[in-house]
Amino acid sequence: MTKIALAIHGGCGVMPEDSMTAGEWAAARDDLAAALRAGYGVLKAGGTALEAVEAAVVVMEDSPHFNAGHGAALNENGIHELDASIMDGATLAAGAISASRAIRNPVKAARALMADERAVYLTGEAADCFAREKGLATEPQSYFTTQKRLQALAAMKRHASAGTEATENEKHGTVGAVALDAAGHLAAATSTGGYTNKPEGRVGDSPVIGAGTYARDGACAVSGTGKGEFFIRYVVGHEIASRVAYLGQDLETAAGNLVHKDLAPYKIGAGLVAIDAEGGIAAPYNTPGMFRGWVTPSGEACVATHDTVYEVEL
Repeated sequence: MTKIALAIHGGCGVMPEDSMTAGEWAAARDDLAAALRAGYGVLKAGGTALEAVEAAVVVMEDSPHFNAGHGAALNENGIHELDASIMDGATLAAGAISASRAIRNPVKAARALMADERAVYLTGEAADCFAREKGLATEPQSYFTTQKRLQALAAMKRHASAGTEATENEKHGTVGAVALDAAGHLAAATSTGGYTNKPEGRVGDSPVIGAGTYARDGACAVSGTGKGEFFIRYVVGHEIASRVAYLGQDLETAAGNLVHKDLAPYKIGAGLVAIDAEGGIAAPYNTPGMFRGWVTPSGEACVATHDTVYEVEL
């Protein structure tokens, strides 16, 4: 029987440590720990990697501290458009939705679509209608809005007018999870509100299978965060899995080289979490920090936002 493992992220759009109070950082870490417990609890009970990543992402979608679900970013017109995807490494089955304006937990809709099998990807009103047909919770736009996201949109518009650079936190953020279950299967899931002040209808990498989300048994599972256009261009998730599967690279090398070398010339924010067939975990990022957490095959559980790592009880 394979040992179980889990890794999550809450986005690489993390500000310097002195930009929030200690209490605010602690609250974000608490929500990361809650997501770890939700996902790991599924695995420990004998559940699948697919069930585990969905459970972990739902917790982060429900948290106001991350750019997904409640707390998602606003587009240029002040509207929330939500993206998510999920992939099963055992079968390569996947589901994805984008530009949803109403689905409370987009990752649940992606999972339902994967099970439905009539399509892999639905977008816009079609995604919202599908969710309602499946009995999934929908919400008014006001549910997704937080004061933090309103402030971020205002800041982005000020930066655009002044021609100045926005912070990573103002620009992007995503949530995601990867898991290895006791049967040796891998899965990945990602959910996001996209980047702040994005054009209406813009779709990033999070719902694009092979870019922001990818899982293949025997290789690895990947969930990305950062400037999605480059994750699409580099097909980041699939590229990392291919380097592991075909070049024989270890996961840390494959993931680290892509984030720190391949994407370096573009000077964009990027990060990801990945897990391999043995439960090895990689979490490279090139920003000041990344919301992240993991449970190793030995059961060690930790969360972090910057360099300091905090152990948590499961």
